[in-house]
Amino acid sequence: MGVRKYLRKCWDARFIYLLLLPGMTFIFIFSYGPMYGLQLAFKQYNAGLGILGSNWIGLTNFQNLIARPDFFKAFTNTIIISLSRLVIEFPFPILLSLMLNELRLRKLKRVLQTVFTFPHFLSWVVVSSILLSFMDSSGPLNSIIHMLTGQKVAFLGDTSIFRPILYSTSIWKGAGWSSIIYLAAIAGINPELYEAAVIDGANRLQRIWHITLPCILPTITVLFILAVGGIMDGGFDQIFNMQNPVVRPVAETIDIYVYRITFESPPNYGFSTAVGMFKSVINFIMLILANRVVRTISGSGLFR
Repeated sequence: MGVRKYLRKCWDARFIYLLLLPGMTFIFIFSYGPMYGLQLAFKQYNAGLGILGSNWIGLTNFQNLIARPDFFKAFTNTIIISLSRLVIEFPFPILLSLMLNELRLRKLKRVLQTVFTFPHFLSWVVVSSILLSFMDSSGPLNSIIHMLTGQKVAFLGDTSIFRPILYSTSIWKGAGWSSIIYLAAIAGINPELYEAAVIDGANRLQRIWHITLPCILPTITVLFILAVGGIMDGGFDQIFNMQNPVVRPVAETIDIYVYRITFESPPNYGFSTAVGMFKSVINFIMLILANRVVRTISGSGLFR
């Protein structure tokens, strides 16, 4: 294709490129622009010299990272929490969308969608404050338990209970919002498929299993790959607002660890950047592996 012909095709699609411009500008400014600072991971940062003027120290920050046992504890917590979220939390929006789709009363369906979606618009600051008040030693939940058993439970001070609370509150807050994507995918299914299944005598469960789930499988696949690609995130907002020093051994993820070493002790920006870069590389590798595995199993993935 000649240059003139290529420019002509671009000019014909100028309005499409114009629509892409705001999103691409946002990505370049807030996603690609900050990558300039990744060189801090290989430098001993000096505020007086700036990023470019600071001395190169090679892989020293990464060597210090590997030598710190508290980092490996945070790394282990992140893997455990994120994998548990995939197993426990990921299926809930799918199940919720399937149940909502089976409702025949439209008004009830709309009311339930609103009820399930509303918690998404509450920040984790608000949710954690309500939860702390509700589960406090003098809160209503412990008052009922004390009335029935004569004892009280330290819900947010018990390392064996803290993670289940994370998963359950995350499901409560996010399942309704995430189910919107699956409901949209279900709405695009050809109704004639269901009509043919009814004629053949298929019941509701059979229609769900043989029609609804296979039709929304590409959507499930894409969201699963993206979830695996963010496996090192762990859920900073939720854990940051709900954690306390007692449960730190099971609650501190890599993001919380970076926050702590950056703001709660003399800052070492090079080391903090090295931790963040390590996390991003793991996320990237997991994204590629998840896409490869899903493509091998189902024949389709997020990209080739």
